[in-house]
Amino acid sequence: MRNKIIRVSLFLAIFLSLMNCAKRGTPNGGPRDEKAPELLKASPELNTTDFKTKKIKLTFDEYVKLEDLQKHLIISPPLNQFPEIRPQGSASKSINITIKDTLKENTTYVFNFGQSIVDNNEGNPYQFFKYVFSTGDYIDSLTVNGFISDAKKNKAEDFVSVMLYEVDSTFNDSTIYKKPPNYITNTLDSMTTFQLSNLRAGKYMLLAIKDIANNNLFNQKTDKIAFIKDFIEVPTDSVYELKLFKEINDYRATNPSLISKNRIIFGYEGNQDNEIKIELLSDTPDDFRYTVAKEIDKDTLNYWFTPFEADSLLFKVSHLAAVDTFSVRIKDLYRDSLVLKSENRRMIKFEKPFIISSNTPLVKHDIDKISLLDKDSVSVNFNAEIDTLKNQFRLTWDVKPSEEYKMRLLPGALEDFYGDTNDTLNYFANSRDYSDYGSIGLSLQNVSSYPLIIQLTNEKGDVIEEKYVDKPQPVYDFEYLDPGNYLIRVIFDTNGNRRWDTGNYLKKLQPERISYYPDLIELRANWERQYRFILD
Repeated sequence: MRNKIIRVSLFLAIFLSLMNCAKRGTPNGGPRDEKAPELLKASPELNTTDFKTKKIKLTFDEYVKLEDLQKHLIISPPLNQFPEIRPQGSASKSINITIKDTLKENTTYVFNFGQSIVDNNEGNPYQFFKYVFSTGDYIDSLTVNGFISDAKKNKAEDFVSVMLYEVDSTFNDSTIYKKPPNYITNTLDSMTTFQLSNLRAGKYMLLAIKDIANNNLFNQKTDKIAFIKDFIEVPTDSVYELKLFKEINDYRATNPSLISKNRIIFGYEGNQDNEIKIELLSDTPDDFRYTVAKEIDKDTLNYWFTPFEADSLLFKVSHLAAVDTFSVRIKDLYRDSLVLKSENRRMIKFEKPFIISSNTPLVKHDIDKISLLDKDSVSVNFNAEIDTLKNQFRLTWDVKPSEEYKMRLLPGALEDFYGDTNDTLNYFANSRDYSDYGSIGLSLQNVSSYPLIIQLTNEKGDVIEEKYVDKPQPVYDFEYLDPGNYLIRVIFDTNGNRRWDTGNYLKKLQPERISYYPDLIELRANWERQYRFILD
């Protein structure tokens, strides 16, 4: 027994000893290294003049690596060929740059690495390191400062290129489509402010581009642009605001396509303010009919027609900017027939219509074949109309709180372009109580001009409610709002066309001004909130 106790005690002693050794040998890593790498030496030195070499070596006090170099490195003035920079994908205490281009004479160059140089262990960036040199006998030192905003959104884009073009005998409005700028910087992903540095004195065009192709050229189809209308003089003490906007593309018709036996879609790009006219050049039978309707929220025109035997149809599509001829081959497809659906999802709001949408053009309704009853089966008076622009049938009535409604459309209540009518349709809709909604009262101050478009949007920028106002009033009320978060913006409708208009670089048009209320608005059920908006 005594020997057994000794053996157990010895085993426990050895076990505890091993545990203590394991604990002593477990590294805890120590405090996190938050120190950024430091440059020990540059060859040639920073701010070298009469720069002649093609190779640059940067030596640091610790191992570094390059992250997202293509995205962060901004070279001003831009080079035609991106330099060879090593190592990439591995760590080293030095970075070697080989310049492949012929450098311009008497020019100051800036290699702004942004936040691409980081230490190997913790990824601490060497913030916005710039390697500057000059091929002339001095370093240009002037600057231009400013900030980026968005003409329509409440938040500016990141990674925006800010550019200066020297205004000389070769500069014209089309230069930004064809040639890179004389100077460039980028806001990267952490700032909306910018500084163009190491500039020489002169006259410049200042602009910014959200450069999707990353080629330092403006592409209207993909890029947002911002510009200062008047040329700027450097040196300057001004701080410039550049408001980014997306231009409407230049008009271009695309090839039409037959998508059903009785419908051809005509797509287009760009501005449709000037009417697009579609003319059928092929011979047609005497009873041929057609109608044209724009598809909502798409750059598409629907050409509805009565089918007839033909191998193909020839069309002329006319616009103020161009006239095109297209041939559409006729195929054996099914015909679109009338399909109706409710857009309300069994819910009707106060002061809102009950909407029935159609897939074919509605042309007629018969109110005598439509009935509306409440939950007590009492008949309710209503108004009915066809919205030809949106191809919808709309019913409106005095909606009561906490009520149930039943609509019946008998056969022939609705008729489309082809004479097709509905079968018997039954729809149901419920209303909520007033206390289920919230309301917002808005007063405006510092209004410089009318008319205005006041919009409530969700956090994504989708318009929930809007009011068009052409004269001042004490309060603008938005009632019967669903609980949720809202943003408020005010559009200065300068041309009075009841919509926001973007800008155009070649026409030197700035986008219409928008002011955003600074805070997100939280609205709950049965809340009535009042706000004062001082417009900037």
